[in-house]
Amino acid sequence: MMLPAAGPSPAQTCAAVLVAAVLLQSVCVAVTFLYFTNELKQLQDTYSKSNIACLTGEEIGDFIQNLDLIESEDRVADPCWQVKWHLGKLIKKIMSRSYEENISAVNAERTLTLPHTDRQQPLSPINRIAAHLTGNSNRKSSLSPGNSLARKGSGQKISNWESSRKGHSFLYNVELRNGELVIPQTGFYYIYSQIYFRFRENENEDSDFLAQIRNPKQLVQYVYKLTNYPEPIMLMKSARTSCWSKKAEYGLYSIYQGGVFQLKKEDRIFVSVSNGDIVDMDKEASFFGAFLIG
Repeated sequence: MMLPAAGPSPAQTCAAVLVAAVLLQSVCVAVTFLYFTNELKQLQDTYSKSNIACLTGEEIGDFIQNLDLIESEDRVADPCWQVKWHLGKLIKKIMSRSYEENISAVNAERTLTLPHTDRQQPLSPINRIAAHLTGNSNRKSSLSPGNSLARKGSGQKISNWESSRKGHSFLYNVELRNGELVIPQTGFYYIYSQIYFRFRENENEDSDFLAQIRNPKQLVQYVYKLTNYPEPIMLMKSARTSCWSKKAEYGLYSIYQGGVFQLKKEDRIFVSVSNGDIVDMDKEASFFGAFLIG
């Protein structure tokens, strides 16, 4: 008598189902991985092509030339336009810097190749021109008599300044002749002068002289230029009126003036004053000078 064949046991069936599920899941994962890998590659290709197209979609030269004319709200919101805009600004900046450097190099080369007579020599410390004269304590010898200046303008010329580097005085590439500064080079000069007027009552002074001083007086300071012209040319004049009281033991007044003038080589400048009898040539209060500015 034959027995029927026995079927698979429950354990075998469960194992087969589990193996089939694992295989199916593996296949699904593999398919999903391949799918997303392919999609990612396509996205990368698209992004790369779009970036290149951002720069090649139109002529970059035209874009740079019209950089300031094509700005709008729609374009500002466009990432591709922003990339082009920043790139264009960078290119223009580099080109501008390169142009300035080339121009500077060309100008420097032209300056070196210009003839000596066509170039204006810069003023080195050796060629600087300046003078500062201070008052001389010997007042009597500092003022020229008024009647000797008939052809040299109004007032009394101050002819004896201190210029021997005592205190603050100096002469730097300038010559002093009889109270006149001789201009060594044509150019624009700043000229300045200050005169100190002092009235002090002295018991030994004549009463008529003191009364004359106390009366209202116009205190005037002149700055003149001497050229080939027969008469001096007035450059500056400053005047003040002062009256000292009879009860005042002393009175003080100073006048300062300055300005820029064009002077030629061998021109001479000097200072003259009114009421020379009350001029105080104190070195810190009365001074005269000039210096070349260009």
